[in-house]
Amino acid sequence: MKRIIAIACLLAGAALLAGCPKKATTIQPPTAGAQAGGESTTTGPAGSASTAGSAYGAAGANGMRGVAGASGRSVIYFDFDKSEIKPEFADIITTNARNLTSHPALRLKLEGNTDERGTREYNIGLGERRAQAVRRALMLQGVAEMQLSTVSFGAERPAVEGDDEAAWAKNRRVELVYQP
Repeated sequence: MKRIIAIACLLAGAALLAGCPKKATTIQPPTAGAQAGGESTTTGPAGSASTAGSAYGAAGANGMRGVAGASGRSVIYFDFDKSEIKPEFADIITTNARNLTSHPALRLKLEGNTDERGTREYNIGLGERRAQAVRRALMLQGVAEMQLSTVSFGAERPAVEGDDEAAWAKNRRVELVYQP
């Protein structure tokens, strides 16, 4: 019980410390001729690719088109100590926003993550700022607030183990996870 209260206090403190971002995050719409539907691949850090536009498992069973591959996930990567969405991830935001606005019953959890550098408290706050940046970008494109939830894992769930820039770059991310 004490542990739950301590975690709740930690999360509340991190939310208070996170505050507003230093500058507004803007996402440019895709350029003419860019793929809006269908499958598009965006290259992330260290050459990893994130696929947007393929069928989503549970939603696909209901006849809906999803955006995140068989795992039901898309990933947006961030620069060190930043929460601004890079322009190369605009297509992922746009594709997920269109999917969510077309299917109001869908729910999306935005999981903020950081690399291992920094204190636990700082990383929880940074992961939350990253998840909130993606949330704002989706809402600017018409996604309803009730369709989105955010959580910050800080450095607790690394995608890649390692103490080098290649590993850290893959851990600085927000995963977009469709909920059943």
